[in-house]
Amino acid sequence: MQHPLFPAMPHMGHGGDYNPDQWLDRPDILEQDIEYMKKSHVNCVSLGIFAWSVLEPREGEYHFEWLEQTVERLYQNGIYTMLATPSGAIPIWLARKYPEVRRVGRNEVRDEPNGRHNHCYTSPIYRGKVYQMNKMLSERLGKHPGVIAWHISNEYGGECYCPLCVAAFRDWLREKYGTIDKLNAAWWTTFWSRRYADFEEIDPPYAQGEHCVHALALDWKRFVTYQTNDFVLHEKEAIRVGGSELPVTINMMNAFDGLNYFKFKDTVDFTSWDAYPTWHGETDDLSTACRTAFVHDWIRAIKREQPFVLMESTPSMTNWQRVSKLKRPGMHMLACMQAVAHGADSVQYFQWRKGRGSFEKFHGAVVSHDCRSDTRVFQDVQSVGERLAALDEICGSRVKAQAAVIFDTENRWAIDGAAGPRNCGKHYLETCMQHYRALWEMGISTDVIDMECDLSGYKLVVAPMLYLLRGGIAEKLRRFVAQGGTLVGTYWSGVVDENDLCFLGDCPGDGLAALYGIRAEEIDALYDGEFNHMEACSRHLLKHERYKLTELCERIHPEGAKVLARYMDDFYAGEPALTVNRFGEGRAYYLAAKAGMKFYRDFYCSVAEQAGISCPLSEELPEGIVVSVRQGEGKDYLFIQNWNAQPASFELKETLSDLETGKPVHGKLTLDAYGIQILMRER
Repeated sequence: MQHPLFPAMPHMGHGGDYNPDQWLDRPDILEQDIEYMKKSHVNCVSLGIFAWSVLEPREGEYHFEWLEQTVERLYQNGIYTMLATPSGAIPIWLARKYPEVRRVGRNEVRDEPNGRHNHCYTSPIYRGKVYQMNKMLSERLGKHPGVIAWHISNEYGGECYCPLCVAAFRDWLREKYGTIDKLNAAWWTTFWSRRYADFEEIDPPYAQGEHCVHALALDWKRFVTYQTNDFVLHEKEAIRVGGSELPVTINMMNAFDGLNYFKFKDTVDFTSWDAYPTWHGETDDLSTACRTAFVHDWIRAIKREQPFVLMESTPSMTNWQRVSKLKRPGMHMLACMQAVAHGADSVQYFQWRKGRGSFEKFHGAVVSHDCRSDTRVFQDVQSVGERLAALDEICGSRVKAQAAVIFDTENRWAIDGAAGPRNCGKHYLETCMQHYRALWEMGISTDVIDMECDLSGYKLVVAPMLYLLRGGIAEKLRRFVAQGGTLVGTYWSGVVDENDLCFLGDCPGDGLAALYGIRAEEIDALYDGEFNHMEACSRHLLKHERYKLTELCERIHPEGAKVLARYMDDFYAGEPALTVNRFGEGRAYYLAAKAGMKFYRDFYCSVAEQAGISCPLSEELPEGIVVSVRQGEGKDYLFIQNWNAQPASFELKETLSDLETGKPVHGKLTLDAYGIQILMRER
């Protein structure tokens, strides 16, 4: 069954961040906003994100009337509201009167009242003030028919090293380890005589503090995620106490590593994120599109198969990227539809109208300083709105992935923190994206998951550089393969446990060596510009005989696995570089070195076929043409995307229906530059 995210608004959402609090002295602007929103088919806005200083200009003095009037006026004009809590930016009176609410930096210096995200998640005073504000907002507007969801705070992130947070960190460690002896054992603190006699001796990794106990840094990051999530729950509780049961979300960020977002899975009711790709930049648009798709699938997988919201995107350009380029004609539509193709049920912008001053006055917006609606950007937004309005049939449909790539934030922390084997870049994120790209280019729907996720339902699981093992992942992988699944693992896997302690015995540890049928002995690091190569043992799996290898090359010994390719260079020439092992009913592949896209494309084309995964189209597509699929009730919706700056064509073998025109489509299909067409197939 298809279930829209917002039952009160069973349509594809379209809108953006709306800041009427910046224009309360201009009723003509507020009237024009309504006129222009209706003209551009906006049906949903985020409201009140940074409005605390207007809602409560002085302690205990509240002004909700303007907000209530705005919500009502929007609703009367067919526009719904995702109501924000304003905790992302605290008013100056609060920061000055109660210094403890301000963060202390890693340098142990308390921040001055400035900017946004300048608040301590542990401070009882800050928690109390936020709770009071959220509860009042919920009481006043939580049951208004025009409010459909809660947008809690804004882009959570950052760390606080104040005494309150340090004390909370020590309490968190006590709860986790129980005794100081267990902590010392888990952290391997005898190294360099770093043993602790008491939890009170433990400090976070200050700028001038301890940096060589890797488990300390890892647990600090885990604590920051825990404390942030606890604060989100605190905000959510105030909303519930205020009487509102509407769904809540937090707007996440692009491949952000400051928090483990999967820990928020049970806290939020739906996921959302802020996408600001650098289109037409130093990398080609196809690569940028792949990175964006990767994050779409990462955020969506947190609430598996459930639609998400593209909470922020720019309708034109940003003002903070190194070079702020305009979107070329067609790119805005394509980028918005890409989000929909990967499961978004709403496309939102930052921002609706450009402000006149301060940091983001030149950030892209639907309405610019000229206040006109005949601009290229406005008309692009209008076109997206018209198209989304015709896609009610897709609203609530799902992306059902047959494959998954494990991209684990805690593993990322551990790899980035490890000293060796290649300190000029181990490139975990980029490696995961390369494996993902091969599947994405074939149109194979893929979830990007972490180690705690359930693997059932997938036919193929890719686990690149699974350095740190946690969440019972080794047992889940064994069970997955034994039951007939196909697994692809790589070098630098199964090295340490969840406490960053190296496994003793054969590597990969925790039984993964037996799963892969190999034993890893040592790993060689290559300089930038230095290469090795591998040669396929046969052409059955790989199209080409020779593939380039870079960065990391692991020396492995087969212990039951079949060798598929061998190294060609250096003293380990002739040794295995790629193997496969039968385990139960399934297969486990092991790639011992960092390869390139030529290899990944050839390899995954064969592996996907062996795993029983079919591409959505059987045709060989031109470079830059990508297909993404959403599944409705008995129907597949195929989003055919052209990421080229020129038209592209291919022959469509079967007859499908154009979702938007209802006309049959067969034979030569031509897409404009940055064009997209949505086809429908009965399933």
